[in-house]
Amino acid sequence: MSGLDGFDGTDGLDALDAWWRASNYLSAGQIYLLGNPLLREPLRPEHIKPRLLGHWGTSPGLNFCYAHLNRVIRKRDLDMMFVMGPGHGGPSAVASAWLDGTYSEIYPHVSQDERGMARLFRQFSFPGGIPSHAAPETPGSIHEGGELGYSLAHAYGAAFDNPGLTVACVVGDGEAETGPLAASWHSNKFLDPVGDGAVLPILHLNGYKIANPTVLARIPEQELISLMEGYGHRPYLVSGDDPALMHRLMAETLDRAMDDIARIQEEARSGGNSARPAWPMVILRTPKGWTGPRKVGGVLVEGTWRAHQIPLKAPRTEPEELAQLEAWLRSYRPEELFDEQGVPRPEILEQSPRGARRMSASPHANGGTLLRPLDLPDFRDYAVAVPEHGEVQAGATTVLGGYLREVVAANRTNFRIMGPDETASNRLSAVFERTDRVWRGELLPTDEHLAEHGQVMEVLSEHLCQGWLEGYLLTGRHGLINTYEAFVHIVDAMFNQHAKWLEASRELPWRRPVAALNYLLSSHVWRQDHNGFTHQDPGFLDVVLNKRPEVVGVYLPPDANTLLAVADGCLRATDLVNVIVAGKQEAPVWLPMDEAITHCARGVGVWEWASTDGGTDPDVVLACAGDVPTLETVAAARLLQKYLPDLRVRVVNVVDLMRLQPPSEHPHGLSDAEFDALFTTDKPVIFAFHGYPWLVHRLTYRRHGHDNLHVRGYKEKGTTTTPFDMVMLNDLDRFHLVMDVIDRVPGLGGRVAPLRQRMADERLRCRAYTREHGEDDPMVSGWNYRSGRPDRPSRRA
Repeated sequence: MSGLDGFDGTDGLDALDAWWRASNYLSAGQIYLLGNPLLREPLRPEHIKPRLLGHWGTSPGLNFCYAHLNRVIRKRDLDMMFVMGPGHGGPSAVASAWLDGTYSEIYPHVSQDERGMARLFRQFSFPGGIPSHAAPETPGSIHEGGELGYSLAHAYGAAFDNPGLTVACVVGDGEAETGPLAASWHSNKFLDPVGDGAVLPILHLNGYKIANPTVLARIPEQELISLMEGYGHRPYLVSGDDPALMHRLMAETLDRAMDDIARIQEEARSGGNSARPAWPMVILRTPKGWTGPRKVGGVLVEGTWRAHQIPLKAPRTEPEELAQLEAWLRSYRPEELFDEQGVPRPEILEQSPRGARRMSASPHANGGTLLRPLDLPDFRDYAVAVPEHGEVQAGATTVLGGYLREVVAANRTNFRIMGPDETASNRLSAVFERTDRVWRGELLPTDEHLAEHGQVMEVLSEHLCQGWLEGYLLTGRHGLINTYEAFVHIVDAMFNQHAKWLEASRELPWRRPVAALNYLLSSHVWRQDHNGFTHQDPGFLDVVLNKRPEVVGVYLPPDANTLLAVADGCLRATDLVNVIVAGKQEAPVWLPMDEAITHCARGVGVWEWASTDGGTDPDVVLACAGDVPTLETVAAARLLQKYLPDLRVRVVNVVDLMRLQPPSEHPHGLSDAEFDALFTTDKPVIFAFHGYPWLVHRLTYRRHGHDNLHVRGYKEKGTTTTPFDMVMLNDLDRFHLVMDVIDRVPGLGGRVAPLRQRMADERLRCRAYTREHGEDDPMVSGWNYRSGRPDRPSRRA
């Protein structure tokens, strides 16, 4: 490849090509070889893995990108991260990290020599080894790609508030067909060239997915260019299959792109140009399985879908394929790439940047090393004063907004709030007293709280909000996503992937803890006054509890003061996904702040002020979790106190849902003795729950008193209706809870039959009132705990 020497008079590309050949050899070797890593002897069947797992097709193109990005890092002394969108590029990521030297630094037993190479090959997709994707085990990765569509959102999340960072993001053409990735191109409308870093998307078109062509590879070139220009990018094209020409084209193109980025940032940071720029991006077109077997068994493989996974499927048993595999591997000329000890030759090692400039060693890709605690205000300063339990009302998220306002103000460059156009709707508007929504699009005089830089990010895509936040957290910052409860399901799979990442990361001592991913779910199932049935679904809690317990937390604060205490704890947490469900409507504040702090520290506790058991053995336990269930439970306890004053009722409120599990299942779990002391082992427990009833049964099925547990929750009955009618539709209302007590406490049934009938009649009366007046009876909507009576006269006819 002597024709590659002398690029721009200074940059020799021969050594770069050697690095690329070495990474291709290492990628293929990981898929195929169990022994004989440097082909010191003829390849034999026993040198081949018995199970061939992994993906070759995208690896050579990824290696090509990585090699050329190394060149521009060295040339310009760039701080750069690499986000690998093609989920099947695991061999490439591992090969690159090994050539960089990072892999051997982290895993010394996989040394940078022949012995280490053998271990590198053996461990890939092998029992007891490493995954086939760029998983947490892979240095330099924040993006596994097990589920496609999120690479570009992760890349932008990493760039926000990182003005010195450039994130190179390779987007696979299969991945580009997903909805989240299609929306992600709009992330450039939120990137501030002054306060943020840069993202260089590289759209890698190799033409095929697993078995089909890809859309963007088959549309006319001008249409593709117009699409990218329409997204606000300046596209550069690199296309071909001749390595000599492709190296020169890629080097020239990346220099132009990096010049563009430098110019954009310089103009913006010098105050000379505040217009939204057309950021560069690269469209790279290479054959799928480039440099691999051209044909197998007379059938074309390179450049087709057949190269996606294993081009040669049976080299262990088919002599022809074994010979073809050996010829393929020897085509990279490993004797030129590695010395007698198997160490990459100096000219190859010199292609990698030094120290933290190596993309595989970027501290941004191990964000916990950069994490610094938030400067948090004292949440007690935002408490609602509570002269008596439940006497005052406040909107929980409105109160939280005041606290978050000061969190934003004290953490300008490492805290952001993401949400799909719902920050104001969820009553967090106080934050706009300290920051704006970031917006790089057109501004109109009617706009409010929009600016070129801001700590609130809103776009009507839950995928983008979560992807941005994940990238932001994994590179060492903090944040919160707020959204409507029913539609957080849009990111169920994203949550799964992030939780799995945390699960794996916790097993790796070199991966430092990152800030928790915190969800605030509001506009919840029980208060959908504007929207109705489509917006009623509390099932995200069920999804969350499928994950390993040490990485998840679920909190159901019953009022504004407990929400403050819970939020403060979640913002301090690391290596967790925390889910907080809180209403935005005016509701009773049950606990003064000192009691709220104690109650949240316990996670679950008896509310003695609402109970009538006097600290003795109760006749029945009324348990609750969630703000609306708590209101109905306390109201039911008040009714029982009024009509059955001799009945010993214990009210137990659950804030931390994980407390219901035993400690063997979750770190927060209650021991059997603690659980039995609260809920008893032989008394009926009526549990009013925010979500689907079976979740509580699932968490408590091994508890001693589980047979006595009766759970009321959401039963998929809903519509656009009044708040109290909504709880009645699902039998969660106070009157039905009293009926449940009557039905389940031994000896009450027949003796208090008139009371049970009265409760049933009250339900009918309340429903009739809503149908006539369009609102709840003030006897319900105006109820307060202190008197058990409405605050204002009833308007009933």
